[in-house]
Amino acid sequence: MRRLNRKKTLNLMKELDAFPKVPESYVETSASGGTVSLIAFTTIAFLTIMEFMVYRDTWMKYEYEVDKDFTSKLRINIDITVAMRCQYVGSDVLDLAETMVASADGLIYEPVVFDLTPQQKELQRMLQLIQSRLQEEHSLQDVIFKSAFKSASTALPPREDNSLQSPDACRIHGHLYVNKVAGNFHITVGKAIPHPRGHAHLAALVSHESYNFSHRIDHLSFGELIPGIINPLDGTEKIASDHNQMFQYFITVVPTKLHTYKISAETHQFSVTERERVINHAAGSHGVSGIFMKYDISSLMVTVTEEHMPFWQFLVRLCGIIGGIFSTTGILHGFGRFVAEIIFCRFRLGSYKSTSVPLSDGHTSNHLPLITDNSTH
Repeated sequence: MRRLNRKKTLNLMKELDAFPKVPESYVETSASGGTVSLIAFTTIAFLTIMEFMVYRDTWMKYEYEVDKDFTSKLRINIDITVAMRCQYVGSDVLDLAETMVASADGLIYEPVVFDLTPQQKELQRMLQLIQSRLQEEHSLQDVIFKSAFKSASTALPPREDNSLQSPDACRIHGHLYVNKVAGNFHITVGKAIPHPRGHAHLAALVSHESYNFSHRIDHLSFGELIPGIINPLDGTEKIASDHNQMFQYFITVVPTKLHTYKISAETHQFSVTERERVINHAAGSHGVSGIFMKYDISSLMVTVTEEHMPFWQFLVRLCGIIGGIFSTTGILHGFGRFVAEIIFCRFRLGSYKSTSVPLSDGHTSNHLPLITDNSTH
């Protein structure tokens, strides 16, 4: 009884076989079929390698939503060198919401030499080259996001020479926290003085001939400081052509959540528009000499997530490649054989032309002679 059930089950499985087997004696091979098979296997191997490379790669997915966080503080990371002595310059942040000066106690004023050493110039040149490429190829920003915390720091290395030259510039670096509203961070002549109606700078004791707002922005970012991320103003260098010159940077800050396979951080991206002009009251160009960075906070928040192709999707694409190439090459091979047989058949039919056979009565016959057994002897 069990054997009968097994036989029935086995017969049922044989009937459900979707891959019938053909005896090798019934299979005919050809040189053309072998050539097509070799081409198909080569193509499958090449596309499989390319698909595996795509599977190993990742991409960045961007999602946008309204930023609902209004209570947290915004961190500003600053590293700017101004070609003036530290006692002549002052920096502060004017919060436009509260119309008051935010505390800038987190900033350090360090006397330095403005001219860079050869090693520092080389790094700055490379950084400026990267910035120019980022402006042309926006997709390179994804590569920078992936390599965060992996790339080297973009900060300038310390001076490798023991220069005896006296410091002629002031490096203002550090960080400070402000409210998440529009504001104005500026560096101008004189130290800032709090005032009930705003703020002021002690600029009366500084001679106009000592004004020089040539500056170099080694780093400027908003939010959490992430090594390896290159910001739009990193490596910027401006040389003032006049003593009374104003440099303005209009910045739009976009809150960003970065989630990659290496890090998960909350930072900020920003775009910037630059403008500079000489202050000349007689010509109608009014204002204050200095460096002004006016920033505004975007109401949208961007979530950048690094994604990877699922393994099941890789298998589906791989099966599609293999099956599609086999089917396509089989169809093309069959069509080629069909065309070749038609052409060869025409040549064969053309070779069997009718021949004339003379008869005994002087007539001719256009029919082929009948071959008998006696004629073979």
